[in-house]
Amino acid sequence: MNTAIRAFTLASLAAAALTISAPAMAQEEEAAGPLDIEFTLAGVSDYRFRGISLSDKDQAFQPSLTVSHESGLYASAWGSNIADNGGDNIEVDLTAGWSGQVGPIDLNIGGVYYLYPGVTGANYIEALGSVGTGVGAGNIAVNLGYTPRQKNTDNEDNVYVAVTAGFPVFNTGLSLNGSFGIEDGAFANKKKDWSIGADYELAGFTLGVKYVDTAHTSGNPLGKAGALFSVSKTF
Repeated sequence: MNTAIRAFTLASLAAAALTISAPAMAQEEEAAGPLDIEFTLAGVSDYRFRGISLSDKDQAFQPSLTVSHESGLYASAWGSNIADNGGDNIEVDLTAGWSGQVGPIDLNIGGVYYLYPGVTGANYIEALGSVGTGVGAGNIAVNLGYTPRQKNTDNEDNVYVAVTAGFPVFNTGLSLNGSFGIEDGAFANKKKDWSIGADYELAGFTLGVKYVDTAHTSGNPLGKAGALFSVSKTF
């Protein structure tokens, strides 16, 4: 699953703040309130989760809704169509947690409930954590996903560790990103995945392209290297 990166939005707000008066700023803050609500619509050419295609290399539609509080608490619901899984062929991720800064360190702690409507015994819970920091104009983070032993994972736990990075290309609206992850446990046997890509902001939309590949997938064809394309818009 995917985490929200708000660096571009925050920079835009900071620049805008320099052009308005103090009374206007007070009215803006009062109108905004302590809650922030974001709704995103996204389309992808292939839904890849940790390097593996869950849409059988077909297109996927992925809406999401995130509610965040000024304290750092947040909750989100994200959905996607997936390949035939004997149910409604839908995945819904319900996430809750806290994100904030401690000095130069960005922290994110939470949990996600993976829900597969119509499939008995497929749902499971995973704990998530992230520690990151700014590097120049960009950022780098170490992410951890831990799935404790539970009935729906055949009583095995699972660990996923990944390093992610993103860097804007000056003020062009273009940003570069990359990731490398290792997964071991209930869902994989020391599987590796990596990606490199770019996003471009255009007329309120985010256009993306990414190259994804994996290793140690026991020959799973859904983990073969491929290019992914995406388009999204946040309201």
